[in-house]
Amino acid sequence: MQTPNNGSELDRAAELLDGKLISVLTGAGISTDSGIPDYRGEGASVRNPMTFQQFQSSESFRQRYWAGSHLGWKRFAASAPNGGHSALAEFERRGLSNGIITQNVDGLHLRAGSKRVVDVHGSIDRARCLQCGQYFARTPLAHKIAALNPWLEESDSHTLNPDGDAEVHDIDSFVIPECTVCAGMLKPDVVFFGEFVPTRKFQLASSLVDQSEALIVAGSSLVVNSGIRLVERALRKNIPLIIINRGETKADRRADLKLDGGASAILEGLLDRLPR
Repeated sequence: MQTPNNGSELDRAAELLDGKLISVLTGAGISTDSGIPDYRGEGASVRNPMTFQQFQSSESFRQRYWAGSHLGWKRFAASAPNGGHSALAEFERRGLSNGIITQNVDGLHLRAGSKRVVDVHGSIDRARCLQCGQYFARTPLAHKIAALNPWLEESDSHTLNPDGDAEVHDIDSFVIPECTVCAGMLKPDVVFFGEFVPTRKFQLASSLVDQSEALIVAGSSLVVNSGIRLVERALRKNIPLIIINRGETKADRRADLKLDGGASAILEGLLDRLPR
């Protein structure tokens, strides 16, 4: 991986973080090196994600979402953590970080070895029944979907989206899985547009920021409300704020330091400059 041409900025970041307990907020930009696309980064296509209201109200919307989510999950499951995920796991191992707050649903932080991860937007590797509340692991559910819809397995050319969805158009014959407990409506355990982040999740995320002495934002444009609220929390504490992202974010002007570039290479370079 190419090292970013900003050695002096990395040195400055290390100075700001030296001796401080760090909390980390990550977005889709940290997973691009794992082959997962970014919503809003440079070159990202414009999308209109399905809302929770659409999902609830229409069987055709649920068919489209579940077909795409099934294919997207298969791609997510085949993705591997990259150097940025590994660097943050090492942050935690060395005692430099008290945890990660991620807006991603891909589960790659946990697979990289991080132990304390708050997935504020949920995780694509599980589903929940909206009627009885039963949770289901995604792997056996995927086997069921494949058995119900063998035609869907024949193509792997669908476009992957960063929320674990994929573009599928011929969905009229798709059979939607249902809860095996109560035959209720299943939904991937992720926060849709039009939903709120669960209160408990946001409280856990806020507690990490409250207990930290610095905040790193890696790979997020901070457009989503949950992210900017956590940044505001850090700013009220007057702790150092370092932003790592390709392109602009909503908090660049308020950060102590903005590093413009790929999250993986920059986090790896920063780790090399921090104490073992």
